[in-house]
Amino acid sequence: MIAIRRSPARFAVLACLLALTTSGCGLSAELERELDPDPSSPSPSLTLSVEPPQPPPAVTPEASPSVPVQEESGCPSSGVRFGTELVQGAMGLRATSLILTNCGSRPYELNGYPSIQVLDEAGAPLSGVRTVEGTDEVSMAPEDPGPEPLTLAPGESAYASLYWRMNNEKGIYLRVAPAKGREVTTVRAEDYFDIGPENVLGTTAWQPLEQG
Repeated sequence: MIAIRRSPARFAVLACLLALTTSGCGLSAELERELDPDPSSPSPSLTLSVEPPQPPPAVTPEASPSVPVQEESGCPSSGVRFGTELVQGAMGLRATSLILTNCGSRPYELNGYPSIQVLDEAGAPLSGVRTVEGTDEVSMAPEDPGPEPLTLAPGESAYASLYWRMNNEKGIYLRVAPAKGREVTTVRAEDYFDIGPENVLGTTAWQPLEQG
């Protein structure tokens, strides 16, 4: 499921908020040093564009034999597929997107927040990690735009932004549902979650993903 992706719009807000401690809304020298601590090497650019993420491809990375995950192809019985993006971060704040695509033949309704649990490589929940609706409990995270009713036509997608503070545990899988009480799916994350222990994963509400 690894692909070249355009970063979501909210990462432009993330870049602005992170840079307030240094020099306005531009990428500061401190952020550049975190991304490339060797000043003699070519400086990579952290592209936090204003364009939304792309829908996930049909293939999910291979799972551990002990962790059953979303099928690599086809449409699950739930009528939706999940995917994630590569993690972006600076100054200890991490961010990515959870993307839901309506792969069924009927409209799919969303309203609110995804249900998410972070799992380790063995498929066990990471100890002490809490998932909360909104971003207020994650220092320096952008503001949650709040829930709104969405109806996805077949083939359309929505995304929720995920934020956390860097720590020393590695989350490999996500146990996700479009909302609490709906069918749960386990997916392998595109990139590991360096979160926990005793850490918080903040989620924004579902937002429509414009097709590029």
